[in-house]
Amino acid sequence: MNQIKEKILEKHCYTELVYERINKKLESSFSKKESELLIKNVIKETEIAFFNKKGKNFYISNKAKNMRITVNSNTFRIITVDVLNKK
Repeated sequence: MNQIKEKILEKHCYTELVYERINKKLESSFSKKESELLIKNVIKETEIAFFNKKGKNFYISNKAKNMRITVNSNTFRIITVDVLNKK
């Protein structure tokens, strides 16, 4: 599974729509670069135990950052980001 984390870090990508979705879900106004940096850092910081594959997606849950990242397992495209516990 550690190879999966490395592969996601190496190959993850974005669509224009996902930048908007990230800002909407996180109630933020990050630039594209800020969104990319956030996603990359969360993936790096998340222990492999919190990478789960269900169907065609990987779900990367990081409790410290209070977010879950959904990544397509075939294309490694970031699909969305969700807040784990809404305040």
